[in-house]
Amino acid sequence: MLPSVEHRRLLGAFLRTHRERLTPAEAGVHGGSARRRTPGLRREEVAHLCGLSPTWYTWLEQGRDVSVSPTALARIAEGLHLTAAERAYLFELARKRDPKSDAGAAGDRPPAPLLAALDAIAAPAYLLDRLWNARAWNAGAERLFTGWLGGTGRNQLRYVFLDPSARTFICDWENRARRLLAEFRADTARRSDDADVAALVQELRGASPAFARMWDDHGVLDREGGVRSFSHPLEGLLVYEQVTLNPTGRSDYKLVMLLGPTAAEEAP
Repeated sequence: MLPSVEHRRLLGAFLRTHRERLTPAEAGVHGGSARRRTPGLRREEVAHLCGLSPTWYTWLEQGRDVSVSPTALARIAEGLHLTAAERAYLFELARKRDPKSDAGAAGDRPPAPLLAALDAIAAPAYLLDRLWNARAWNAGAERLFTGWLGGTGRNQLRYVFLDPSARTFICDWENRARRLLAEFRADTARRSDDADVAALVQELRGASPAFARMWDDHGVLDREGGVRSFSHPLEGLLVYEQVTLNPTGRSDYKLVMLLGPTAAEEAP
């Protein structure tokens, strides 16, 4: 989504306000005239700090319709010493995705508060990263998803499309798999240049004809939650209500809970 005229105006005002609040000493700017009409930085100084063209930065502050990359925004956020909340607001105004929000590598341990939240949730719950790998889960999820979380590969899409047991465990597998893939497409749409996402899609296209067929349908859905039914090998039919939360400041994670189960005959 491209920024509107109003978003560009707000972006320019936001940058100007934070530039004027940041003193040369705070920004590490030395030299130059000691006499200033305002205590803040000049536009040329911000541009120099961020490695950007002074003219381009001026146009950005003026709300002009100029192209801006996530990398340039990241430099501005660092140059202006923005807080995490201010940085997120900057990227939202520019309608760009912050590359820092996806910076967590596959081997990184999820933040401690998210792990504590999992343990505090009585219902089955798990944590997905940006590639939909299960990064952590509680005991309830481990009991429910023995075929997925009990294996060595814990990517949700690999399990759904490559593990034969998923087709019997997930009720109405065809419909659920199609919707899951449409949700994944929507979730990763703003990371179209993410090499890891592209590699996962290519891998699954080659390994699963069903994945290739559904991916080529170009379905797009928000992660809506709702009823999820499973045919558990030991406990029989289980019906849950799925709820997904996005932790503040960590858009690379999703906290998924399955509330219930309800009796099979009471399910919608």
